Amino acid sequence: MDARPNLLLFMPDQLRADAVGCFGNPVARTPNIDALAAAGTRFDNAYGQHSVCSQSRISMFTGWYPHVAGHRTLSHLLQHHEPNVFKTLRTGGYHVALAGARGDMMGVGVTEASSDRFGFTTTPDLGALLHKGPFPEDHKYYFAFYHGALDEPPLDFDEATVRTAIDWVTDGLPEPWCLFVPLMYPHPPFTAAEPWFSLHDRNDVPLPAQTDRSTRPRFMQAIHDRYGLGRLDDDDWREIIATYYGMTSRVDDQLGRVLDAVDAAGSAENTVSFFFSDHGEYLGDYGLVEKWMSGLDDVLVRNPLVIHDPRASSGVVTSFAELVDLTPTLLELAGIEAEYTHFGRSLVPLLSDPSLHHRDAAFSEGGFLLEEEPLLESGNTGHYRHKQELQHEDTSLTGRAISIRTEQWAYTERLYEGPELFDRVNDPRETQNLAGSAQTAEVEHKLKDRIFRWLFETSDVIPWTSDPRMEPALRRQLLGE
Repeated sequence: MDARPNLLLFMPDQLRADAVGCFGNPVARTPNIDALAAAGTRFDNAYGQHSVCSQSRISMFTGWYPHVAGHRTLSHLLQHHEPNVFKTLRTGGYHVALAGARGDMMGVGVTEASSDRFGFTTTPDLGALLHKGPFPEDHKYYFAFYHGALDEPPLDFDEATVRTAIDWVTDGLPEPWCLFVPLMYPHPPFTAAEPWFSLHDRNDVPLPAQTDRSTRPRFMQAIHDRYGLGRLDDDDWREIIATYYGMTSRVDDQLGRVLDAVDAAGSAENTVSFFFSDHGEYLGDYGLVEKWMSGLDDVLVRNPLVIHDPRASSGVVTSFAELVDLTPTLLELAGIEAEYTHFGRSLVPLLSDPSLHHRDAAFSEGGFLLEEEPLLESGNTGHYRHKQELQHEDTSLTGRAISIRTEQWAYTERLYEGPELFDRVNDPRETQNLAGSAQTAEVEHKLKDRIFRWLFETSDVIPWTSDPRMEPALRRQLLGE
């Protein structure tokens, strides 16, 4: 009998860490995530490597940084010849089940090649995902991605995904299994049905962080102006934030249902459960909403990572972790060696001793070269219209950027604009850009050098299989064979 643990990966989309109770939010109602963290290991300084969906997922499930193989767009996805942890687990004897339709990190055919089953047992209502918002385009809420209350809980992609996961677990997945449950929410539009919509008192939610956008990268003012976000007042932001919290509470409830199904199937004691997101959300901070391709702010890249291994201890890890660390962590738990070069470091030792040092810094990246403008998204006529238009009108707004976070500092180097530097101890919401002052010149120099060294060390990978240096037919011809 194979005694290796089952692996449950539960991943909402666009969930910022500070919207979860156990990550320090006194208002958020997330009892299931909080309970999982209390029983397992919470990573307080886990950072994603990109602030956009597919790029982040590809990075975490390959152990490669986005720049390693050019996975920097929403449409350049994993190919058959490239590694991914699901394919590796399947080859290593795991039954891999990919619930739902979040195949937007794999190219055509790769999802099927990397899993034993995928898709739905319950078909979602496509209209629940594609429904138009209740506000006209000239309304202040339209480009704030706010849709408000739904009349009834929809059979949307998330509900269908969760039902599918529960069906598979209940019917019995061949052990050891890896079950991936990726959701759409709390990604905008900001909308929820009861009881989630009214769950959080609007007067209790915190107001967004403010900043002087004239000292920040130009995309911030461009988004703020183009979306008309200056029309929103404090009450509007509280409404959006409370709705987002309600969406997060729905995600929490869905996690609880999947965990209950695993328990009811008798698999809880042999299942290591992971809860994490791909990236965060501005949610009004700096007068912005949603995310940006070269936005590397803490609210976009800090991740609510929780791992519960019933065989290990519980605790809180304060050392830095990166989401590229998920790949070697999963493989170590599965007893499988990676047969390619990656840049992750297994988190397994920290599950038994959270006080161990893991990393002293975390890196994130995003954005494009000016010459890459033809490769960027286009054609959207809805909520994302302005976002896509801005990328093509002034591609420098999406210029390549790299950030490093250490215990005290957050530094971002930008290709077409000046840098950003924040004191994480005294300015944890990263509102005051200190870059360019004489007092911080030495700090900036050291952090820029760290980024330079990181790029040297991770610029590419050498394949582990060697190619013959001559066509066999030509070799036979030369040797007279």
